[in-house]
Amino acid sequence: MTKLQFEPGSLVRARGREWVVLPDSSNELLILRPLGGSSDETTGIYVPLEKIESASFQLPDPSQSGDFRSCRLLRHAIRLGFRSGAGPFRSFAKLGVDLRPYQLVPLLMALKLNPVRLLIADDVGVGKTIEAGVVARELLDRGICRRLAVICPPHLVDQWRVELLDKFNIEAQPITAGSAARLERDCQPGQTLFDLFPFVVVSLDFIKVDRRRDDFMRTCPELVIVDEAHTCAFANAGGRGRQQRHQLIKGLAESSQRHMLFLTATPHSGNENAFRSLIGFLHPDFTEFSTDMTHSQHEKELRKLSKYMVQRRREDIKSYLDALTPFPERVSSEETYSLADPYQALFRRIIDYVKESVQDEQGGKLKQRVRWWSALALLRALASSPAAAASALKMRAASADSLTIEDADEIGKHSVMDLIQDEATDNSDITPGVQTQDDLDSPIHKRLQKMARDAEELQGTHDFKLKKGIEIIKSLLDEDFRPVVFCRFIHTAKYLETQ
Repeated sequence: MTKLQFEPGSLVRARGREWVVLPDSSNELLILRPLGGSSDETTGIYVPLEKIESASFQLPDPSQSGDFRSCRLLRHAIRLGFRSGAGPFRSFAKLGVDLRPYQLVPLLMALKLNPVRLLIADDVGVGKTIEAGVVARELLDRGICRRLAVICPPHLVDQWRVELLDKFNIEAQPITAGSAARLERDCQPGQTLFDLFPFVVVSLDFIKVDRRRDDFMRTCPELVIVDEAHTCAFANAGGRGRQQRHQLIKGLAESSQRHMLFLTATPHSGNENAFRSLIGFLHPDFTEFSTDMTHSQHEKELRKLSKYMVQRRREDIKSYLDALTPFPERVSSEETYSLADPYQALFRRIIDYVKESVQDEQGGKLKQRVRWWSALALLRALASSPAAAASALKMRAASADSLTIEDADEIGKHSVMDLIQDEATDNSDITPGVQTQDDLDSPIHKRLQKMARDAEELQGTHDFKLKKGIEIIKSLLDEDFRPVVFCRFIHTAKYLETQ
Protein backbone atom coordinates (compact mmCIF):
# COMPACT_ATOMS: atom_id res chain seq x y z
CA MET A 1 0.00 0.00 0.00
CA THR A 2 1.35 3.42 -0.99
CA LYS A 3 2.13 5.59 2.00
CA LEU A 4 0.15 8.82 2.11
CA GLN A 5 2.14 12.03 1.88
CA PHE A 6 -0.29 13.76 4.26
CA GLU A 7 -1.88 11.52 6.92
CA PRO A 8 -5.49 12.12 8.09
CA GLY A 9 -5.47 14.55 11.01
CA SER A 10 -2.29 16.34 9.92
CA LEU A 11 -2.22 20.08 9.27
CA VAL A 12 -1.41 21.44 5.83
CA ARG A 13 -1.28 24.88 4.21
CA ALA A 14 -2.93 25.61 0.87
CA ARG A 15 -4.71 28.56 -0.73
CA GLY A 16 -3.30 30.90 1.91
CA ARG A 17 -4.78 29.14 4.99
CA GLU A 18 -4.36 26.08 7.21
CA TRP A 19 -6.43 22.91 6.83
CA VAL A 20 -6.97 19.57 8.54
CA VAL A 21 -6.59 16.46 6.37
CA LEU A 22 -9.70 14.28 6.63
CA PRO A 23 -10.13 10.54 6.03
CA ASP A 24 -10.75 9.34 2.45
CA SER A 25 -7.83 11.50 1.27
CA SER A 26 -5.31 10.10 -1.22
CA ASN A 27 -1.96 11.27 -2.62
CA GLU A 28 -3.79 12.83 -5.58
CA LEU A 29 -6.90 14.19 -3.90
CA LEU A 30 -6.91 15.65 -0.38
CA ILE A 31 -10.18 16.07 1.49
CA LEU A 32 -9.65 19.10 3.73
CA ARG A 33 -11.52 21.11 6.33
CA PRO A 34 -10.28 24.59 7.32
CA LEU A 35 -9.12 25.05 10.89
CA GLY A 36 -11.97 26.49 12.92
CA GLY A 37 -14.37 25.81 10.06
CA SER A 38 -17.45 23.64 9.82
CA SER A 39 -18.21 20.54 7.77
CA ASP A 40 -19.96 22.76 5.21
CA GLU A 41 -16.53 24.17 4.26
CA THR A 42 -15.00 20.76 3.51
CA THR A 43 -13.06 20.98 0.24
CA GLY A 44 -11.29 18.58 -2.11
CA ILE A 45 -7.98 19.75 -3.56
CA TYR A 46 -6.29 18.00 -6.50
CA VAL A 47 -2.65 17.76 -5.44
CA PRO A 48 -0.92 17.88 -8.92
CA LEU A 49 -2.54 21.23 -9.70
CA GLU A 50 -2.04 23.14 -6.44
CA LYS A 51 0.78 23.82 -4.02
CA ILE A 52 0.28 22.03 -0.70
CA GLU A 53 2.78 21.95 2.14
CA SER A 54 2.83 20.96 5.80
CA ALA A 55 1.58 23.75 8.01
CA SER A 56 4.09 25.42 10.28
CA PHE A 57 3.74 28.06 12.95
CA GLN A 58 6.26 30.66 14.03
CA LEU A 59 7.96 30.17 17.35
CA PRO A 60 7.14 32.65 20.12
CA ASP A 61 9.20 35.84 20.05
CA PRO A 62 10.48 36.78 23.53
CA SER A 63 10.66 40.42 22.47
CA GLN A 64 6.91 40.51 21.88
CA SER A 65 5.50 39.48 25.21
CA GLY A 66 1.72 39.41 25.56
CA ASP A 67 -0.59 39.80 28.50
CA PHE A 68 -2.72 37.30 30.38
CA ARG A 69 -5.75 37.74 28.14
CA SER A 70 -3.86 37.12 24.92
CA CYS A 71 -2.16 34.04 26.39
CA ARG A 72 -5.48 32.65 27.53
CA LEU A 73 -6.99 33.36 24.12
CA LEU A 74 -4.13 31.50 22.43
CA ARG A 75 -4.53 28.56 24.80
CA HIS A 76 -8.27 28.37 24.14
CA ALA A 77 -7.69 28.65 20.41
CA ILE A 78 -5.32 25.70 20.44
CA ARG A 79 -7.49 23.52 22.69
CA LEU A 80 -10.89 24.36 21.27
CA GLY A 81 -10.59 25.82 17.80
CA PHE A 82 -8.34 23.19 16.23
CA ARG A 83 -10.08 20.30 17.89
CA SER A 84 -13.60 21.38 17.01
CA GLY A 85 -12.48 22.04 13.46
CA ALA A 86 -11.15 18.50 13.10
CA GLY A 87 -14.11 16.66 14.68
CA PRO A 88 -17.90 16.65 14.60
CA PHE A 89 -18.41 17.57 18.29
CA ARG A 90 -17.80 20.94 19.91
CA SER A 91 -17.70 19.76 23.52
CA PHE A 92 -14.90 17.21 23.62
CA ALA A 93 -12.17 19.72 24.50
CA LYS A 94 -14.05 20.65 27.69
CA LEU A 95 -14.67 17.14 28.96
CA GLY A 96 -12.83 15.85 32.00
CA VAL A 97 -13.66 12.21 31.31
CA ASP A 98 -12.65 9.66 28.68
CA LEU A 99 -15.83 8.47 27.01
CA ARG A 100 -16.39 4.87 26.08
CA PRO A 101 -17.88 4.23 22.62
CA TYR A 102 -21.27 3.12 23.96
CA GLN A 103 -21.61 6.40 25.91
CA LEU A 104 -21.72 8.32 22.62
CA VAL A 105 -24.98 6.65 21.56
CA PRO A 106 -27.29 8.99 23.58
CA LEU A 107 -25.38 12.00 22.21
CA LEU A 108 -25.85 10.87 18.61
CA MET A 109 -29.54 10.18 19.28
CA ALA A 110 -30.03 13.58 20.93
CA LEU A 111 -28.49 15.49 18.02
CA LYS A 112 -31.11 14.00 15.71
CA LEU A 113 -34.01 15.34 17.80
CA ASN A 114 -35.49 18.83 17.91
CA PRO A 115 -36.32 19.46 20.64
CA VAL A 116 -34.18 16.93 22.43
CA ARG A 117 -36.42 14.56 24.41
CA LEU A 118 -34.46 11.50 25.49
CA LEU A 119 -35.05 8.80 28.10
CA ILE A 120 -31.73 7.26 29.17
CA ALA A 121 -32.62 4.03 30.99
CA ASP A 122 -29.26 2.25 31.12
CA ASP A 123 -28.30 -0.13 33.92
CA VAL A 124 -26.83 1.13 37.18
CA GLY A 125 -23.11 1.77 36.69
CA VAL A 126 -23.26 2.15 32.91
CA GLY A 127 -22.88 5.93 33.16
CA LYS A 128 -26.21 7.72 32.76
CA THR A 129 -24.83 10.83 34.46
CA ILE A 130 -21.89 10.98 32.05
CA GLU A 131 -24.13 10.37 29.03
CA ALA A 132 -26.53 13.14 30.05
CA GLY A 133 -23.66 15.50 30.90
CA VAL A 134 -22.08 15.04 27.47
CA VAL A 135 -25.38 15.84 25.75
CA ALA A 136 -25.80 18.95 27.92
CA ARG A 137 -22.22 20.12 27.29
CA GLU A 138 -22.63 19.66 23.52
CA LEU A 139 -25.92 21.58 23.39
CA LEU A 140 -24.37 24.42 25.39
CA ASP A 141 -21.26 24.58 23.22
CA ARG A 142 -23.30 24.60 20.03
CA GLY A 143 -25.30 27.54 21.33
CA ILE A 144 -28.54 25.56 21.17
CA CYS A 145 -29.02 26.18 24.90
CA ARG A 146 -27.65 28.80 27.24
CA ARG A 147 -29.01 27.64 30.59
CA LEU A 148 -29.29 24.28 32.34
CA ALA A 149 -31.29 22.90 35.27
CA VAL A 150 -30.75 19.48 36.80
CA ILE A 151 -33.74 18.28 38.86
CA CYS A 152 -32.89 15.42 41.20
CA PRO A 153 -33.73 13.97 44.65
CA PRO A 154 -32.29 15.96 47.58
CA HIS A 155 -29.56 13.43 48.40
CA LEU A 156 -28.12 13.67 44.87
CA VAL A 157 -27.85 17.47 44.62
CA ASP A 158 -24.26 17.76 45.78
CA GLN A 159 -23.19 14.72 43.75
CA TRP A 160 -24.57 16.30 40.56
CA ARG A 161 -22.84 19.61 41.35
CA VAL A 162 -19.47 17.88 41.68
CA GLU A 163 -19.97 15.74 38.56
CA LEU A 164 -20.92 18.73 36.40
CA LEU A 165 -17.89 20.71 37.57
CA ASP A 166 -15.26 17.98 37.47
CA LYS A 167 -16.30 16.17 34.31
CA PHE A 168 -18.03 18.82 32.17
CA ASN A 169 -16.64 22.18 33.31
CA ILE A 170 -20.13 23.38 34.26
CA GLU A 171 -20.25 25.34 37.52
CA ALA A 172 -23.81 24.82 38.75
CA GLN A 173 -25.45 26.39 41.79
CA PRO A 174 -27.12 23.85 44.13
CA ILE A 175 -30.59 24.93 45.27
CA THR A 176 -32.20 23.10 48.17
CA ALA A 177 -34.63 23.93 50.96
CA GLY A 178 -31.66 24.83 53.17
CA SER A 179 -29.85 27.13 50.71
CA ALA A 180 -32.71 28.85 48.86
CA ALA A 181 -33.46 31.53 51.48
CA ARG A 182 -29.80 32.58 51.64
CA LEU A 183 -29.42 32.70 47.86
CA GLU A 184 -32.63 34.69 47.34
CA ARG A 185 -31.14 37.64 49.23
CA ASP A 186 -29.10 38.45 46.10
CA CYS A 187 -32.16 38.54 43.85
CA GLN A 188 -33.48 41.86 42.58
CA PRO A 189 -37.22 42.66 42.80
CA GLY A 190 -39.08 40.40 40.38
CA GLN A 191 -36.02 38.19 39.88
CA THR A 192 -35.86 34.49 40.79
CA LEU A 193 -32.92 32.22 41.51
CA PHE A 194 -33.25 30.77 38.03
CA ASP A 195 -32.83 34.22 36.50
CA LEU A 196 -29.76 34.77 38.67
CA PHE A 197 -27.93 31.48 38.01
CA PRO A 198 -27.71 30.05 34.46
CA PHE A 199 -26.72 26.57 35.69
CA VAL A 200 -28.54 25.07 38.69
CA VAL A 201 -29.00 21.72 40.43
CA VAL A 202 -32.41 21.78 42.10
CA SER A 203 -33.84 19.51 44.78
CA LEU A 204 -36.97 17.89 43.36
CA ASP A 205 -38.74 17.90 46.70
CA PHE A 206 -37.98 21.60 47.15
CA ILE A 207 -39.18 22.75 43.76
CA LYS A 208 -42.27 20.52 43.41
CA VAL A 209 -44.41 22.34 45.99
CA ASP A 210 -47.18 24.52 44.60
CA ARG A 211 -45.83 27.89 45.77
CA ARG A 212 -42.45 27.35 44.02
CA ARG A 213 -43.50 25.29 41.01
CA ASP A 214 -45.14 28.12 39.05
CA ASP A 215 -42.15 30.48 39.39
CA PHE A 216 -39.79 27.71 38.30
CA MET A 217 -41.89 26.82 35.27
CA ARG A 218 -41.98 30.49 34.26
CA THR A 219 -38.20 30.98 34.42
CA CYS A 220 -37.03 27.40 33.84
CA PRO A 221 -33.95 27.00 31.59
CA GLU A 222 -34.37 25.69 28.08
CA LEU A 223 -32.42 22.50 28.95
CA VAL A 224 -33.56 20.27 31.83
CA ILE A 225 -32.14 16.99 33.13
CA VAL A 226 -34.50 14.97 35.35
CA ASP A 227 -32.74 12.31 37.44
CA GLU A 228 -34.69 9.38 38.92
CA ALA A 229 -37.41 10.27 36.42
CA HIS A 230 -39.55 7.24 37.31
CA THR A 231 -40.49 8.97 40.59
CA CYS A 232 -42.25 11.65 38.52
CA ALA A 233 -44.44 9.27 36.55
CA PHE A 234 -48.08 9.36 37.59
CA ALA A 235 -49.52 6.34 39.37
CA ASN A 236 -53.06 6.11 40.62
CA ALA A 237 -51.86 4.87 44.00
CA GLY A 238 -49.31 7.66 44.40
CA GLY A 239 -49.54 10.14 47.24
CA ARG A 240 -49.63 13.91 47.03
CA GLY A 241 -45.86 14.16 46.73
CA ARG A 242 -45.83 11.99 43.63
CA GLN A 243 -48.67 13.98 42.09
CA GLN A 244 -46.77 17.23 42.66
CA ARG A 245 -43.68 15.82 41.00
CA HIS A 246 -45.73 14.64 38.05
CA GLN A 247 -47.44 18.03 37.66
CA LEU A 248 -44.05 19.78 37.69
CA ILE A 249 -42.38 17.60 35.04
CA LYS A 250 -45.52 17.40 32.90
CA GLY A 251 -45.77 21.19 32.93
CA LEU A 252 -42.14 21.54 31.85
CA ALA A 253 -42.58 18.94 29.10
CA GLU A 254 -45.57 20.79 27.65
CA SER A 255 -43.20 23.45 26.31
CA SER A 256 -42.52 22.37 22.74
CA GLN A 257 -39.15 24.18 22.68
CA ARG A 258 -37.67 22.82 25.90
CA HIS A 259 -34.95 20.17 25.68
CA MET A 260 -35.30 17.47 28.35
CA LEU A 261 -33.28 14.42 29.34
CA PHE A 262 -34.82 11.82 31.66
CA LEU A 263 -32.61 9.40 33.59
CA THR A 264 -33.73 6.22 35.34
CA ALA A 265 -32.46 2.70 35.84
CA THR A 266 -36.02 1.40 36.37
CA PRO A 267 -38.25 2.79 33.61
CA HIS A 268 -40.82 0.00 33.96
CA SER A 269 -41.69 -1.37 37.39
CA GLY A 270 -44.64 -3.46 36.20
CA ASN A 271 -47.16 -0.61 36.30
CA GLU A 272 -48.23 -0.02 32.69
CA ASN A 273 -49.93 3.29 33.45
CA ALA A 274 -46.83 4.64 35.19
CA PHE A 275 -44.65 3.60 32.23
CA ARG A 276 -46.95 5.28 29.71
CA SER A 277 -46.93 8.37 31.90
CA LEU A 278 -43.12 8.36 31.90
CA ILE A 279 -42.72 8.02 28.14
CA GLY A 280 -45.50 10.59 27.72
CA PHE A 281 -42.97 13.21 28.80
CA LEU A 282 -41.08 12.40 25.58
CA HIS A 283 -44.02 12.74 23.22
CA PRO A 284 -47.77 13.13 23.94
CA ASP A 285 -48.63 10.28 21.55
CA PHE A 286 -46.78 7.78 23.72
CA THR A 287 -49.41 8.01 26.45
CA GLU A 288 -51.81 6.16 24.11
CA PHE A 289 -49.50 3.19 23.53
CA SER A 290 -51.00 -0.25 24.06
CA THR A 291 -50.30 -2.01 27.35
CA ASP A 292 -49.10 -5.06 25.39
CA MET A 293 -46.27 -4.08 23.03
CA THR A 294 -45.13 -7.63 22.24
CA HIS A 295 -47.24 -8.18 19.13
CA SER A 296 -45.80 -7.42 15.70
CA GLN A 297 -48.66 -5.00 15.00
CA HIS A 298 -47.02 -2.56 17.45
CA GLU A 299 -43.67 -2.56 15.64
CA LYS A 300 -44.31 0.92 14.25
CA GLU A 301 -44.93 2.30 17.74
CA LEU A 302 -41.79 0.62 19.08
CA ARG A 303 -39.68 2.04 16.27
CA LYS A 304 -40.96 5.51 17.04
CA LEU A 305 -40.21 5.09 20.76
CA SER A 306 -36.71 3.79 19.98
CA LYS A 307 -35.76 7.24 18.66
CA TYR A 308 -36.43 8.73 22.09
CA MET A 309 -35.30 5.98 24.46
CA VAL A 310 -32.03 4.11 25.01
CA GLN A 311 -31.71 1.20 27.42
CA ARG A 312 -28.68 -1.09 27.73
CA ARG A 313 -27.73 -3.71 30.29
CA ARG A 314 -24.14 -4.26 31.29
CA GLU A 315 -24.05 -7.51 29.32
CA ASP A 316 -25.06 -5.61 26.17
CA ILE A 317 -22.07 -3.28 26.20
CA LYS A 318 -19.21 -5.21 27.78
CA SER A 319 -17.87 -5.48 24.23
CA TYR A 320 -19.01 -2.59 22.03
CA LEU A 321 -17.27 -1.47 18.82
CA ASP A 322 -14.19 -3.53 19.70
CA ALA A 323 -13.86 -1.71 23.05
CA LEU A 324 -14.03 -3.80 26.22
CA THR A 325 -15.60 -2.35 29.37
CA PRO A 326 -14.56 -4.30 32.47
CA PHE A 327 -17.58 -3.80 34.72
CA PRO A 328 -16.91 -4.92 38.30
CA GLU A 329 -18.49 -8.23 39.22
CA ARG A 330 -20.86 -8.25 42.15
CA VAL A 331 -19.94 -10.72 44.87
CA SER A 332 -22.57 -10.98 47.61
CA SER A 333 -22.19 -12.68 50.95
CA GLU A 334 -23.85 -12.69 54.35
CA GLU A 335 -22.02 -12.56 57.66
CA THR A 336 -23.50 -13.51 61.01
CA TYR A 337 -22.84 -12.24 64.50
CA SER A 338 -24.16 -12.95 67.97
CA LEU A 339 -25.71 -10.48 70.35
CA ALA A 340 -23.87 -9.78 73.57
CA ASP A 341 -25.74 -10.81 76.72
CA PRO A 342 -26.64 -7.21 77.68
CA TYR A 343 -27.85 -6.58 74.10
CA GLN A 344 -30.02 -9.73 74.22
CA ALA A 345 -31.49 -8.61 77.54
CA LEU A 346 -32.43 -5.20 76.11
CA PHE A 347 -33.85 -6.87 73.02
CA ARG A 348 -36.13 -9.04 75.15
CA ARG A 349 -37.28 -6.03 77.18
CA ILE A 350 -38.11 -4.09 74.03
CA ILE A 351 -39.94 -7.06 72.52
CA ASP A 352 -42.05 -7.31 75.68
CA TYR A 353 -42.80 -3.58 75.50
CA VAL A 354 -43.73 -3.83 71.81
CA LYS A 355 -46.16 -6.69 72.48
CA GLU A 356 -47.85 -4.76 75.26
CA SER A 357 -48.01 -1.60 73.16
CA VAL A 358 -49.68 -3.07 70.08
CA GLN A 359 -52.17 -5.06 72.19
CA ASP A 360 -53.16 -2.04 74.26
CA GLU A 361 -56.63 -0.90 73.11
CA GLN A 362 -56.73 2.31 75.18
CA GLY A 363 -57.45 5.41 73.11
CA GLY A 364 -59.30 3.55 70.36
CA LYS A 365 -58.21 2.28 66.94
CA LEU A 366 -56.29 5.46 66.06
CA LYS A 367 -53.99 5.38 69.09
CA GLN A 368 -53.50 1.66 68.64
CA ARG A 369 -52.41 2.23 65.03
CA VAL A 370 -49.99 4.97 66.14
CA ARG A 371 -48.49 2.61 68.73
CA TRP A 372 -48.20 -0.11 66.06
CA TRP A 373 -46.14 2.12 63.73
CA SER A 374 -44.05 3.29 66.69
CA ALA A 375 -43.29 -0.30 67.60
CA LEU A 376 -42.08 -1.04 64.06
CA ALA A 377 -39.90 2.07 64.12
CA LEU A 378 -38.33 1.02 67.41
CA LEU A 379 -37.52 -2.49 66.16
CA ARG A 380 -35.88 -1.11 63.01
CA ALA A 381 -33.80 1.32 65.02
CA LEU A 382 -32.75 -1.37 67.48
CA ALA A 383 -31.63 -3.62 64.62
CA SER A 384 -29.59 -0.75 63.13
CA SER A 385 -27.44 0.24 66.11
CA PRO A 386 -27.59 1.04 69.84
CA ALA A 387 -27.25 4.73 68.95
CA ALA A 388 -30.31 4.62 66.66
CA ALA A 389 -32.26 2.69 69.31
CA ALA A 390 -31.42 5.25 72.02
CA SER A 391 -32.46 8.11 69.73
CA ALA A 392 -35.76 6.43 68.83
CA LEU A 393 -36.57 5.76 72.48
CA LYS A 394 -36.06 9.43 73.37
CA MET A 395 -37.87 11.04 70.43
CA ARG A 396 -41.56 11.67 69.95
CA ALA A 397 -43.28 9.68 67.21
CA ALA A 398 -44.08 11.66 64.06
CA SER A 399 -47.53 10.04 63.87
CA ALA A 400 -48.46 10.90 67.50
CA ASP A 401 -50.60 13.90 66.46
CA SER A 402 -52.46 12.13 63.63
CA LEU A 403 -56.15 12.91 63.37
CA THR A 404 -57.15 9.86 61.34
CA ILE A 405 -55.93 6.31 60.83
CA GLU A 406 -55.10 7.21 57.22
CA ASP A 407 -52.84 10.06 58.39
CA ALA A 408 -51.12 7.74 60.85
CA ASP A 409 -50.50 5.18 58.08
CA GLU A 410 -49.12 7.83 55.72
CA ILE A 411 -46.71 9.23 58.31
CA GLY A 412 -45.78 5.78 59.57
CA LYS A 413 -44.89 4.53 56.09
CA HIS A 414 -42.52 7.44 55.53
CA SER A 415 -40.90 6.93 58.94
CA VAL A 416 -40.51 3.17 58.85
CA MET A 417 -40.63 1.83 55.30
CA ASP A 418 -38.05 2.38 52.55
CA LEU A 419 -40.06 4.54 50.15
CA ILE A 420 -37.14 6.60 48.84
CA GLN A 421 -37.75 5.75 45.17
CA ASP A 422 -41.45 6.58 45.02
CA GLU A 423 -42.06 8.98 47.89
CA ALA A 424 -38.71 10.64 48.55
CA THR A 425 -38.56 12.97 51.53
CA ASP A 426 -35.85 15.22 52.87
CA ASN A 427 -35.74 13.39 56.25
CA SER A 428 -36.06 9.77 55.10
CA ASP A 429 -32.82 8.80 56.90
CA ILE A 430 -33.68 10.44 60.23
CA THR A 431 -34.22 7.96 63.05
CA PRO A 432 -38.00 7.78 63.76
CA GLY A 433 -39.29 8.44 67.26
CA VAL A 434 -41.49 6.09 69.27
CA GLN A 435 -42.96 8.10 72.18
CA THR A 436 -46.69 8.60 71.70
CA GLN A 437 -47.61 10.72 74.75
CA ASP A 438 -46.38 13.93 76.35
CA ASP A 439 -46.77 12.94 80.03
CA LEU A 440 -43.17 12.97 81.28
CA ASP A 441 -44.19 11.41 84.60
CA SER A 442 -46.04 8.45 83.10
CA PRO A 443 -44.68 4.94 83.75
CA ILE A 444 -44.36 4.32 79.98
CA HIS A 445 -42.20 7.44 79.48
CA LYS A 446 -39.92 6.50 82.38
CA ARG A 447 -39.68 2.96 81.00
CA LEU A 448 -38.63 4.23 77.57
CA GLN A 449 -36.04 6.58 79.08
CA LYS A 450 -34.53 3.73 81.11
CA MET A 451 -34.24 1.57 77.99
CA ALA A 452 -32.66 4.51 76.12
CA ARG A 453 -29.94 4.82 78.78
CA ASP A 454 -29.32 1.07 78.63
CA ALA A 455 -29.02 1.27 74.82
CA GLU A 456 -26.40 4.02 75.12
CA GLU A 457 -24.33 1.82 77.45
CA LEU A 458 -24.24 -0.90 74.76
CA GLN A 459 -22.30 1.29 72.33
CA GLY A 460 -18.82 0.01 71.55
CA THR A 461 -17.89 -2.86 73.88
CA HIS A 462 -21.20 -4.76 73.79
CA ASP A 463 -21.93 -4.11 70.09
CA PHE A 464 -20.74 -7.29 68.34
CA LYS A 465 -22.32 -6.16 65.06
CA LEU A 466 -19.98 -3.17 65.09
CA LYS A 467 -16.97 -5.38 65.81
CA LYS A 468 -17.88 -7.73 62.97
CA GLY A 469 -18.30 -4.77 60.60
CA ILE A 470 -14.91 -3.36 61.55
CA GLU A 471 -13.33 -6.74 60.92
CA ILE A 472 -14.84 -6.92 57.41
CA ILE A 473 -13.85 -3.34 56.57
CA LYS A 474 -10.25 -3.92 57.66
CA SER A 475 -10.02 -7.02 55.48
CA LEU A 476 -11.24 -5.00 52.47
CA LEU A 477 -8.73 -2.24 53.19
CA ASP A 478 -5.93 -4.80 53.34
CA GLU A 479 -6.88 -5.85 49.80
CA ASP A 480 -6.69 -2.20 48.58
CA PHE A 481 -10.46 -1.79 48.29
CA ARG A 482 -12.19 1.47 49.19
CA PRO A 483 -15.32 0.25 51.01
CA VAL A 484 -18.51 2.29 51.31
CA VAL A 485 -20.67 1.55 54.37
CA PHE A 486 -24.41 2.12 53.96
CA CYS A 487 -26.45 2.95 57.06
CA ARG A 488 -30.23 3.21 57.26
CA PHE A 489 -30.21 6.02 59.83
CA ILE A 490 -28.02 9.08 60.34
CA HIS A 491 -27.55 8.29 64.03
CA THR A 492 -26.03 4.95 63.06
CA ALA A 493 -23.66 6.61 60.57
CA LYS A 494 -22.50 9.15 63.15
CA TYR A 495 -22.07 6.36 65.70
CA LEU A 496 -19.83 4.43 63.31
CA GLU A 497 -17.81 7.55 62.59
CA THR A 498 -16.79 7.82 66.26
CA GLN A 499 -15.71 4.19 66.60
